[in-house]
Amino acid sequence: MQLERFIAALGPDEVVNAAPAEVGDLAYDTRTVTPGALFFCIRGATADGHAFAPTAVAAGATALVVERPVDVPVPQLVVPDVRAAMPVAATLFFDDPTCELEVVGVTGTNGKTTTAFLLHAILEADKRRTGLLTKICRLVGGQERPTGLNTPEAIDLQRIFRTMLDASDRSCVMEATSIAQAKGRLEGTRFAALVFTNLTQDHLDFHGTMEAYYAAKRALFDQASRAVVNVADPYGARLAAEVPDAIVFDDPVTVLAGLELELRGAFNQQNAAGAVLAARAIGVSEDAIRSGLASVRGVPGRFEAIDEGQPFTVIVDYAHTPDSLDNVLRTARDLDDGKLITVFGAGGDRDRSKRAVMGRVVAEQADRAILTSDNPRSEDPEAIANEVAGGSLGSFEIELDRRTAIARALADASPGDVVVVVGRGAEPEQELAGGKIPFDDRDVVRALLRGEPA
Repeated sequence: MQLERFIAALGPDEVVNAAPAEVGDLAYDTRTVTPGALFFCIRGATADGHAFAPTAVAAGATALVVERPVDVPVPQLVVPDVRAAMPVAATLFFDDPTCELEVVGVTGTNGKTTTAFLLHAILEADKRRTGLLTKICRLVGGQERPTGLNTPEAIDLQRIFRTMLDASDRSCVMEATSIAQAKGRLEGTRFAALVFTNLTQDHLDFHGTMEAYYAAKRALFDQASRAVVNVADPYGARLAAEVPDAIVFDDPVTVLAGLELELRGAFNQQNAAGAVLAARAIGVSEDAIRSGLASVRGVPGRFEAIDEGQPFTVIVDYAHTPDSLDNVLRTARDLDDGKLITVFGAGGDRDRSKRAVMGRVVAEQADRAILTSDNPRSEDPEAIANEVAGGSLGSFEIELDRRTAIARALADASPGDVVVVVGRGAEPEQELAGGKIPFDDRDVVRALLRGEPA
């Protein structure tokens, strides 16, 4: 594609070193630059892409998109905001794939992954070849791909959409996050339908306030043909009042009547209701909805039961916000008559304001709570634990080694007890200050229950 087409689309303030050039790919990471690439010099939180321009050119970049000229001998499109230019260029280069690909999105604080899995199963049951983009699974053309960002960068996202079409996918179900919207990753993506699950405290380290968090979610609906909104959530009620012709629900039981589903917990009923209404909005048959839902035996790491023949129940879940913790623990409480034992923590380098609230929720719900390390990232695990424990009048056992904490909970469980390990779900790696290490809560639980080294 000729560089002139990108100049016309982006409308740069200036073109430095103007010359004809052929663009064969797009890149924002020097490790992915191929000869003929148009390279985007993004200013990030810790690094400035302009500093890597020489490396990109040495790797074969034929032109740059910049916010200020740099000292390299290739054409440079100077724009006010490189990140904002990326989705415009990506949509152009990959020939606007969501004009053809039917994209159904799910947004909200909790329930995105479960709702997406249910929707994917429904669309597949309706004989619609469907891709899937979630935090824990990517399916393109029926083949599983490595996961990455929950919602990929604009170039990666539009590339995936085009690859889906090339692989004969005609629909895609995806999680659409507020951070991705705020960073422009979803610009240029059309949603045939978009589901709003709920909005509760999370990501305030990025958004700052709940109002800004809501605004990011609200903006996504300007890109959707149909909106499905859970109005039992206060922010959902507000959203439905602002979005024309929104399809709303507050009683999931009514939506699910006649579908003969067995779902644990009100939160799963809400997820299923959102999936059903979105499917109906895009013309899926009732038979396909029923058979699609029936085909889902569970979502990895979402209220997932681990059974190795032990005389007590073990649940692994991704819950990492106050609201999701409360939902999961209330549902777990009803599974059996024994004690509710909870292993939990809070992630590092994320919203600190929710930590004490999470501690209070667990203290109120659990009979026994073991506070441990989650994904501490660059933070001190002990400092995180102190913040979690500091907001509660309850007492926690603190064991910062997550494997040991899980082992302690399992060893002390009696017949009829319920052990809930929350925070990481199906994540295959734990993020520590020194990097990532293999650690899947489910695998650790299984090994310990079998008496194997975990």
